[in-house]
Amino acid sequence: MTDTADTTGQRRTAIERAWEELVATALRTVREGLVVGTSGNVSVRVGELVLVTPSGVPYDRLRPEDAVAVDLGGKQVLGSLTPTSELPMHLAVYRATGAGAVVHTHAVHATAVSTLVPELPLVHYMAAALGGPVRTAPYAVYGSPELAENMLVALRDRSGCLLRNHGTVTYGDTLDQAYDRTAQLEWMCRLWLTAASVPGREPSLLSEGQVREVQEKLRGYGQRG
Repeated sequence: MTDTADTTGQRRTAIERAWEELVATALRTVREGLVVGTSGNVSVRVGELVLVTPSGVPYDRLRPEDAVAVDLGGKQVLGSLTPTSELPMHLAVYRATGAGAVVHTHAVHATAVSTLVPELPLVHYMAAALGGPVRTAPYAVYGSPELAENMLVALRDRSGCLLRNHGTVTYGDTLDQAYDRTAQLEWMCRLWLTAASVPGREPSLLSEGQVREVQEKLRGYGQRG
């Protein structure tokens, strides 16, 4: 009986911590200008559960008791608030990849780029952090199975993509990693738009080979302990 109680307590603690981190990440997307109001959404996986931001609720109003979770089939198993309308997109990522977290934004520069090109030009080597050239998924109405399908095609061998006339999706092992990829993608889009706006000049671009070289170098990036 004690072992069961301990396991249940540990699971509850893990969910509480994950929800706290999820809300903090969602607030960060607003604070750093990647979304406006309740647009965009965030999710994190805890075992076989996926915690998600609820639909239409300002992030600064979310409390610990507002936690929302679904199973990988989309069945709600925790909370009374309705999950984000983009749940099909989040679940598609978890089913197709080893993602631990997903961040979806309506970042201005990235969304602008999604209306212009089928793929973000290789204007900076940090494209390597997302697996290579970032593709644009064809438009489909938000929350639809079609959007989730289009997104998965654009995400093939990538950890982020643009959604045409919509925004961005990135994923990672953790919320911090998924968020960092979102921020890097928005920054690269802003960089390309800035360089491409100079009259009479074309931005110099990297080759896919140069980006692959950076991918190899990034494998050893950071602190080791």
